[in-house]
Amino acid sequence: MTKKQAPPQATIRRLSVYLRYLSGLENDGAKVISSQDLAGYLALNPAQVRKDLAYFGEFGKRGVGYSVKKLRDHIIKILGLQQVRKVAIIGAGGRLGRALALYTGFEKRNFKVSALFDNDPRVIGTVLSADAGEICPIENLPRIVKDRNIEILILTVPAQAIKEIYDLIMLSGVQAVLNFAPFKLISNENVVVNNVDLTTELESLSYHLRLKEAGEPLPTTDSTEEE
Repeated sequence: MTKKQAPPQATIRRLSVYLRYLSGLENDGAKVISSQDLAGYLALNPAQVRKDLAYFGEFGKRGVGYSVKKLRDHIIKILGLQQVRKVAIIGAGGRLGRALALYTGFEKRNFKVSALFDNDPRVIGTVLSADAGEICPIENLPRIVKDRNIEILILTVPAQAIKEIYDLIMLSGVQAVLNFAPFKLISNENVVVNNVDLTTELESLSYHLRLKEAGEPLPTTDSTEEE
């Protein structure tokens, strides 16, 4: 039997984009959308949209399109968003950590910030949100992650702090890490890591601005891109 091909990470990221757009369409009362229209609104190639969705089954009808509600519900299930995912933030006393702790958009996607950590005695004990409670000392991470069934850690710490907390992260039993620290962490068989490099993202935006200033064509996403 042929082994099912796993979708590339770029496809998973686009599913999130599709979900946000489909949610908006549903709120506006739209019932059906074609791959052509979905791609057009998101600056994609229609073949790319069909290819992305084909990894997970057949969702539309040729000549008719996709049911907005059904496709939205399917993507929610594919991304595992039908259940609440508990999140903790390490570095909650810093500017980025504090902003993420106070961000109300997570719960709309079923992510619940349930614990906050820092190693600064000046912020430990501070309450930023009722759900997360007070900011806890970082050494309590393994116990609190287990007690509160936390699945995802968000790291908003300086690069030099990674070595200090790495062993605590591994001991905690957490299954996923979103790393904003300027130090690349590698996934292993127990923990999946997504690294977010804000400088790289800004450099990419700067590249697009340079093209626009020079009157050069902007890059587009098509079905032949390498992922």
